[in-house]
Amino acid sequence: METINLSIRTPFIKLEQLLKLAGLTDTGGLAKEIIQQGYVSVNGEVCTMRGKKIRNGDSVTVEDYTVIVEAPLEEIT
Repeated sequence: METINLSIRTPFIKLEQLLKLAGLTDTGGLAKEIIQQGYVSVNGEVCTMRGKKIRNGDSVTVEDYTVIVEAPLEEIT
């Protein structure tokens, strides 16, 4: 299994955007398709919500790739 460490500048990123940014899919349409078909896991659980917010420390797995997200923590006001 290959691990990809991905740093983002915002407190979260949507799951389908993450797949494109990490280079795991070429298009948003392909990202949507593999998410809806249940090929993507977030923190070890299958996730079919393409708009799922991925935050600091979350891991996203697709086939033989795991993406670990580094993001700034959200400020609570």
